[in-house]
Amino acid sequence: MLDTIRKRFGLLGRNISYSFSKGYFTDKFSKDSIFEGCTYENFDIPEITAFPEIIKNTPDLKGMNVTIPYKEVVIPYLDKLSKIATEIGAVNTIKFTKKGKLKGYNTDYYGFMKSLEPLLQPHHKKALILGTGGASKGVAYALEKLGILYTFVSREAKEAVIDYDRINLTTFEHYQIIINSTPVGTSPNTDAFPLIPYEYFTDKHIAYDLIYNPAETQFLKKAKAQGAQIKNGQDMLVFQAEKAWRIWNK
Repeated sequence: MLDTIRKRFGLLGRNISYSFSKGYFTDKFSKDSIFEGCTYENFDIPEITAFPEIIKNTPDLKGMNVTIPYKEVVIPYLDKLSKIATEIGAVNTIKFTKKGKLKGYNTDYYGFMKSLEPLLQPHHKKALILGTGGASKGVAYALEKLGILYTFVSREAKEAVIDYDRINLTTFEHYQIIINSTPVGTSPNTDAFPLIPYEYFTDKHIAYDLIYNPAETQFLKKAKAQGAQIKNGQDMLVFQAEKAWRIWNK
């Protein structure tokens, strides 16, 4: 059980007024007296270089979530990483230890894996990951754990990454899961969508969007229109948030 000493938690990111985390944890804390003294706030900074100032000015911080665009660049500011965060190369959860150290974790992979797993059928063997940012790394790690092969897609082709122009009918025949790990289509830019040939989606495909606002992005709408099974990032966020909460309090 938590004591009533003030415990501050928060989200580190840029342009995060839409934040899922703040609403989720504020609601969680309001429902039970065991969370008395717990607060959650947004730490919206223009550059990661402002992060040390947050630490300096907020001595009662116990834990933070990290979102776009700081999941990778925050790492040099931390004292240590969990084994999984090291393997993934991205952090979305920070624990402030009793010794005052900052330890980075990744719970994105866990949230994604838990939310995707119930949708999988035997024919879902390969996945395309749209985007190569910090969020995509947790997705890739989860797919490895699930035994699903994957390929990254970016605007520029490079080693182990294809560009969007390479995606065609043959691609869709070989890849049965298409995952949008980019912010394209997030509110307020809800008319935007990744530039892929949506006409090749079928009822054998899963279209997964890490975005949760709006609940049904253009990416998901276009895939759904072709019969694909769709999933947004809402459940992923809940699973990763609860995992983060357990880390902060262990």
